[in-house]
Amino acid sequence: MSYTALYRKYRPDVFEDVKGQDHIVTVLKNQIRAGRLGHAYLFCGTRGTGKTTIAKLLAKAVNCEHPVEGSPCNQCATCKSIQAQTSMNVIEIDAASNNGVDNIREIINEVQYSPTEGNYKVYIIDEVHMLSAGAFNALLKTLEEPPSYVMFILATTEVQKIPVTILSRCQRYDFKRITIDYITERLQELAEKEQVEAEEKALRYIARMADGALRDALSLMDQCMAFYFGERITYDKVLEVLGTVDIEVFAALLRYIRKGSVSDCIRILEEVTVAGRELTQFTIDFTWYLRNLLLAKTPDDMTEVLEVSSDQLELLRQEATACDADTLMRYIRIFSDLSNQMKYAAQKRVLLEVALIKMCCPEMETDLASLTDRIRRLEAALKDGIISTAVNGSAGIQPVREADLAGNQKAEGQATQDNTPEEPPVQLKKAMTKDLETVAKDWRRILESTSSLVRTVLISARPTIGPDDTLLLLFDNPVDKDVAERERHVLELKKAIQKSTGTDMNVRFGIMSQEKEKQQEYPDITKLFKNIPIQYVD
Repeated sequence: MSYTALYRKYRPDVFEDVKGQDHIVTVLKNQIRAGRLGHAYLFCGTRGTGKTTIAKLLAKAVNCEHPVEGSPCNQCATCKSIQAQTSMNVIEIDAASNNGVDNIREIINEVQYSPTEGNYKVYIIDEVHMLSAGAFNALLKTLEEPPSYVMFILATTEVQKIPVTILSRCQRYDFKRITIDYITERLQELAEKEQVEAEEKALRYIARMADGALRDALSLMDQCMAFYFGERITYDKVLEVLGTVDIEVFAALLRYIRKGSVSDCIRILEEVTVAGRELTQFTIDFTWYLRNLLLAKTPDDMTEVLEVSSDQLELLRQEATACDADTLMRYIRIFSDLSNQMKYAAQKRVLLEVALIKMCCPEMETDLASLTDRIRRLEAALKDGIISTAVNGSAGIQPVREADLAGNQKAEGQATQDNTPEEPPVQLKKAMTKDLETVAKDWRRILESTSSLVRTVLISARPTIGPDDTLLLLFDNPVDKDVAERERHVLELKKAIQKSTGTDMNVRFGIMSQEKEKQQEYPDITKLFKNIPIQYVD
């Protein structure tokens, strides 16, 4: 026996099984019970919200011999024949392929004959907006005054394309997008029936990806079940199958954008591309992430609107404190424009890279939002005791600390004389201990073993050598430092370091701009093992 897709296998047989459209189901059931049925209905809404399903249920209910509270009994001969699609009383027409005047004239000729069994002859015309202008005109008279035994049910996803003359002759019902909670509940029910074990977080992610369409959710669920046949469906597996990206990647990408690090942004994009993620979906998801950050900045409780887990909500609020609303709106504008361009682009990655460079370098644009972002960065630099000076007459801006300005200008003069200056060795006050060297080499692996919140905060930290051979983490943002210094986060980090080095290492925290010593005395030890010469001095 051939396999039946989930959305076909579990199509509702009664009105009570329909999810998320209670405002329509209640009206239709009351009309059936009271015998106040209309002659023409128009069901409009986005794909996968139940338009065709409810149309078939209505056709079956009005012909049912023994309806139960307005729902079909599914036991009588009429219900069984309609269920088996052998009844002559229910005629389904696809207007996408039958959109001419001749097709409508055939319907007009057929409605003259009363049904041989049952009460109504029901015509379900799907995608009715595809009918031609002539076909709509031919349907007008019959739609307005059909025989008493005829009912028309029109379904469409683009109601704006239907003539007003048709709309005025129908009872219109707008189908809502189904909420994530409804879809998740339905997926859990079907997972139990299919004897499939699945994480609730995975099902909620599938529900969010469906964008309010239950049919899309069932198709995605079908895809995950087929890929991991006989296995437990987890959140990570869903991400792998659907080619989507976790929120932690978005958080890291946004931090690099705020720092203006183009190379790190391109590196993340490279990792996303190598992992096989779909770039158009990546763009949509990142835009959605920025939207969530913007909502998280509001003082009101936006938990229901954001529809994220408590861990992700805390991460969103943490990220939202470091971004101002104007900057987020600029980022959203750039990625919204990018989404429209990528639909028809042959080189999607190039467009995405250009958009990331724009976000990292607001000086490339001259609109008000970009200028505001540039001012914000300059204010942040001045607040940290940094002044900006043009380098070699170029338009780029290089941050220079006041204490190091004289030394840097001298170094610039030497570099100008030598066109190919060698990279000076990094000088350390004393040799690193073996434990610190292990931490430096395994820093990325250490971060990966921590929770998402701790990992995202520590991405912006500079690991360096502190007093008494301690690990010193320097932050640019005091908010990040405060989060990292929380007791449970420190214990989590020390546990990850202990797993790597086998020792209990002391960790200290500081702010980059508050250190009186020169910045060069606190090098990033994670970069000391990437072909950079090291010179240890006493």
